[in-house]
Amino acid sequence: MSEAIRADAAPAPVGAYPHARRVGDLLFLSGIGPRNPATDAIPGNRHDADGRLVGHDIEAQARAVLANVRAVLHASGARWEDLVDVTVYLTDMARDFKDYNRVWSEYFPDPASAPCRTTLGIDALPTPIAIELKCIAHLSPPAGADRTGGG
Repeated sequence: MSEAIRADAAPAPVGAYPHARRVGDLLFLSGIGPRNPATDAIPGNRHDADGRLVGHDIEAQARAVLANVRAVLHASGARWEDLVDVTVYLTDMARDFKDYNRVWSEYFPDPASAPCRTTLGIDALPTPIAIELKCIAHLSPPAGADRTGGG
């Protein structure tokens, strides 16, 4: 049995899926982007006079996507420290990896306690964003819970 999670503090999903799904003590987050939850604006995107996207600020988008992940974790009863695996999708790996990696290091300064991470360069995402994260967390049992499974 699984439980779908909706996070009011995160931007609405762009499709027919939940923000996350809990299965036992595992939490699977759907792809999370950097959209602003209140306005749906994409931080760091730059447009020309005709409204065409001409550039983006990966640091602004990385900070926003990490804030959105945190909001989904919180709505799920999880903590930042519960993250165990993160897959990162970048639309411009050559340009953005170094700056994105610097932001990551601010949020996860100790590699020994950071989640595992895979970063992939892809051609595009469903909306004009430059980064998306797919995360898995392991939910800790409540304080005082029996971890042995016994009675």
